[in-house]
Amino acid sequence: MHSRTTTIIQDPKNPGHTKTFTFDLAYWSHSGFQKDKDGVFISADPGSKFAGQKEVFHDLGRGILDSAWQGYNTTLLAYGQTGSGKSYSMIGFGANKGIIPNVCEELFQAIENRDKNQEYQVTFSMLEIYNEQVRDLLSRIKKPGGLKVREDQQLGFYVDGLKSVPCENYAQIERLMEQGAKIRTTAPTSMNASSSRSHMVITIQFKQVFLDRDLTKQSSINLVDLAGSERQKSSGSEGDRLREGSRVNLSLTNLGNVISALADAAMGKKVLHVPYRDSVLTKLLQSALGGNSRTALIAAISPADICYEETLSTLRYAERAKKIRNKAVVNTSTLMRESRAENDRLLLGCGNSTMAELPACLLGPPTDQMSWAKQLEQARWEWQQHYVAIAQEQQMMKTFPHLLNVNEDPQLTGVLKHFIQAGSCDAGQAASNAITLQGLGISDKHASFTNSGGKVTVTPYGKCKVIVNGVPITTKTKLQHLDRIILGSNSAYLYIGFPSERGSEDLNRFDYDFFQLERAAAEGVSADKLGAMNSGDGKADPSVLAVFQDYVKLMPLVAEANQMSEELKKGLNMELKVKNLASSDSRGCDLQKEVTVKVTHQRTHQVWIWSKAKFINRKFLMEELYQRFLDGEDSQVAQEDDPFWDPVEVVHLGSAHIWLQSLAYCMKFEEQVEFLNCDGLEEAVLHIHINPCSPTGQARGEEDVVTDPVDLLGKRMDFQIRLVQCLGTKWLKEDAERGVQMGYRIYDLPSTLYTKPVWKIVNPQIDETVQFTTLNASQEFLNYLQTNALIVDLWGLQEGCAELSCSRLNLMVTGEGHILVDTKKTSPLMDTGQSTSNQIPELYLKLLKLEQETELLRNINRVLREENILLKESVERTSSSQQAHQPSSTRKITWMTAQGPAARENNQMCTTQQASYDREFARALKVFYQSMNVARGQFLKLRHYKPPEDDQMLRSFVHQQSQMLKDFGDLLESSLWKLKNDVALIVKQKKECLLHME
Repeated sequence: MHSRTTTIIQDPKNPGHTKTFTFDLAYWSHSGFQKDKDGVFISADPGSKFAGQKEVFHDLGRGILDSAWQGYNTTLLAYGQTGSGKSYSMIGFGANKGIIPNVCEELFQAIENRDKNQEYQVTFSMLEIYNEQVRDLLSRIKKPGGLKVREDQQLGFYVDGLKSVPCENYAQIERLMEQGAKIRTTAPTSMNASSSRSHMVITIQFKQVFLDRDLTKQSSINLVDLAGSERQKSSGSEGDRLREGSRVNLSLTNLGNVISALADAAMGKKVLHVPYRDSVLTKLLQSALGGNSRTALIAAISPADICYEETLSTLRYAERAKKIRNKAVVNTSTLMRESRAENDRLLLGCGNSTMAELPACLLGPPTDQMSWAKQLEQARWEWQQHYVAIAQEQQMMKTFPHLLNVNEDPQLTGVLKHFIQAGSCDAGQAASNAITLQGLGISDKHASFTNSGGKVTVTPYGKCKVIVNGVPITTKTKLQHLDRIILGSNSAYLYIGFPSERGSEDLNRFDYDFFQLERAAAEGVSADKLGAMNSGDGKADPSVLAVFQDYVKLMPLVAEANQMSEELKKGLNMELKVKNLASSDSRGCDLQKEVTVKVTHQRTHQVWIWSKAKFINRKFLMEELYQRFLDGEDSQVAQEDDPFWDPVEVVHLGSAHIWLQSLAYCMKFEEQVEFLNCDGLEEAVLHIHINPCSPTGQARGEEDVVTDPVDLLGKRMDFQIRLVQCLGTKWLKEDAERGVQMGYRIYDLPSTLYTKPVWKIVNPQIDETVQFTTLNASQEFLNYLQTNALIVDLWGLQEGCAELSCSRLNLMVTGEGHILVDTKKTSPLMDTGQSTSNQIPELYLKLLKLEQETELLRNINRVLREENILLKESVERTSSSQQAHQPSSTRKITWMTAQGPAARENNQMCTTQQASYDREFARALKVFYQSMNVARGQFLKLRHYKPPEDDQMLRSFVHQQSQMLKDFGDLLESSLWKLKNDVALIVKQKKECLLHME
């Protein structure tokens, strides 16, 4: 953001591609700030472009207040992805108050300084929209199905039965916002207790009564904190069959449709219908969008490159919204007309106003028709009771140990306090408990807290889930000050000990992320274990850190999904997996990692793998079904509509890497190679043969081995890949009714080749052979053979799933029916000389160094062969010269006769020895490359060898790892030593032969 109106966004994948957006205001609040003595963020220096909460309020908040004083309706919407700063802008955090508290505070300050002949009436209401249900956040009475949105011909849409509280000062509004946050946090499932997952609407009705002029002005100030924008497309491109099913995403999707329709209308396009009625949110925002309101939209964006797509989407959304044209008018009326309208309402028995001058108010008319004076009187009595309760709570906080709730949303953290008084007290969902808890996985009697003898203990009931400092407990456990407790699936609490234990600790550091990171560490998951530090330069890999963040954020969601599955008796168990955690591509470089969810049916043992996006979408649908279950409604759905069900599918079990160097030297390869699963553990063992052969399929012998792959350039090559057997398959051991298939692609093959499915055999015999041919071996293909591996994927089949197959119609074949590879003249392969030192660890660099030394030995051999040819020519020239200087033809003939047989024998011996040297060199290379294949396998195993979760096994682990490192180093050293010795012996024999010839 180079100016206060311009935003420039750059595509991280294409840095030259930028887009520029222009708005009325553009604020940079990401960096360039410092804290003042009160904890308020201010600019770090005069040249900083940082914009704090004061600047935002000055530009936006004051405009809202000015419009309200003039009698206009005003609306402020905050839109953007989760974590981008919507709620921070609207509510604020700590000392950095957002627009809503600042607007309220300044409104009452202005009222105090106004003319006393005027009367000012301020009412406050607060609601939440989640899953198309409206919940009153100022009422503790929960209505099944939520409050109803009704429509009046004069006033438009309003929420029937919403509580609207008269307020006389800003402190009262602060208390109401705290109360709203508390009710929001104690939702029956606690799954929607986050600003990222629901819309929050605060409405301040501000009425000015001018007693001396028989006039009133009324303004409705609507402040809307929308749900995270990523919710509207949590699936979509993922191909989830239920992607359109979730009502959670409905509001934002329809809001976008309304904005698009209004923007088109403002541009002069013909719009037949604006879909206000398609969701609760758009019904309530009808006057704010295109109606009687002055409306502003805050688009909150993230500067992170991983958020590029979401940020671009948000900016486009805001760009469409700014085209909308509203028709705001000043809302005035006379006292006489209001009195007449009031009488009309009473006579008609109707709670709706008939004043044409009054606006279509967002939340509609108050249902209570008592006078303002009586409303204030009742409110003051309620406030008195509230203040007494607050004073009592503050006194108990100073006296007793207690639990503070910790929420994903910082604004909802610390609003609940559960006190542990002397003696024993039960905690759970039952109202009879001393501590009443709401949340997924909380039982009626979940745990018992005991305060005795200056210490507090917690004891779970039965199999109820209780986690202390990341570790599940099953027996009585003593609590220490600032212990972290998770009850049920994900209800998190910070334990505050006795006053004598407390100090001046900063409780803010024990946030929701702290709880989840601690939980992940206890389960053996960390950024290091995911490979964040494998880059070789000591710096963490940002892509791996992003995967770790995804993993941590999904952990509580998976726990909630498992709990819902258990209570709804669906029989599913879900667990997080990291796709490609221990997988590499054909060159040995790590593949992009991503978080997936493995879903297992506990009775049928069926398995599914869901992407992150698919799981999030399914979880929304699960919540809807679960809410129906809690409300006592019918939670049975048709199988095709059940978020817990999917058709049976093929499951990827693991991959095996078979390095192809031997083919580049026309050597046969026979090996047993491990299939490694996503955790880097052995899933099965593959017995495989890769053999160079003739066009007719006959195996090549040692005499066909080449010492330099360049000898094969431009020539025909035939080879066979034979998958013999799959040994010890865990997938088949777990369930005898299952099957397996294998698939692989080599070089430029356009599609994957699959073996025939084999069912119900633990060690299935595959025994399938495919012959491949390149008619004119290119340098790129030869480079590929020397640097790449053939990757064979193992797929698990389940009863009822579709088997994998490949159409061979798009494959090119020879006249003999062999599959053609290397059919392109040019190849997009990477330069084989490209440095990969920044992608692979130190041990792998050693392996490359050995291969480079081998290449050097090959070059030495090539030079020696050239020297051999030169020396042979020199011998021939010397021989010719001696013959030319013989004095007589007799002596010449005699010499030739005498020396001829010896020379011929000598030449034949050298030719035979030359062929022998080539064979010896080929054998040495063959042995070396076989050793290198073993070394590669050891290296991959070592690379993904993870420490145990049990500390007691750590000593054994360190010993095993040390032994593996030693074995790996010994193998490398011995392989290279043997190769050098073999080559040195061959070179020595060659030189002796050449000297003998001379």
